[in-house]
Amino acid sequence: MNKRLLTSISLSVLLTGCATTPATTENTKFVNDYPTRDRVEYVFNCIAKHGGLTGNKAFINQYACGCKIDKIAEILSFSEFESATTFSYLKKTPGENGAVFRDPKQSKDLRTRLKAAEKFAESQCFVK
Repeated sequence: MNKRLLTSISLSVLLTGCATTPATTENTKFVNDYPTRDRVEYVFNCIAKHGGLTGNKAFINQYACGCKIDKIAEILSFSEFESATTFSYLKKTPGENGAVFRDPKQSKDLRTRLKAAEKFAESQCFVK
């Protein structure tokens, strides 16, 4: 095969292979708008929080944490999730600097919605 043609085909596959559109279903709005990297990061943090990958709970932790982020994604768009987690992490900043993350109504609303989504996800996914 011609080297130029092969390069062209490879480039074309590379560029179109990563293009996706968010999938939706009847009862979910935001199923696939979470980047894979962020889903994986959430799952790893969840696994670490619930005992890690050691012992007889390793598979259960992986499954439950993966399920949890999927359930959260059904409730919050990625933009809402990202903002809520940012507000949650930075609200602990002491003093006046942290007030920007603690006090606005948007911050409180998103943090409340994230807590509710996590609670729902835990009830659906057997996270202990």
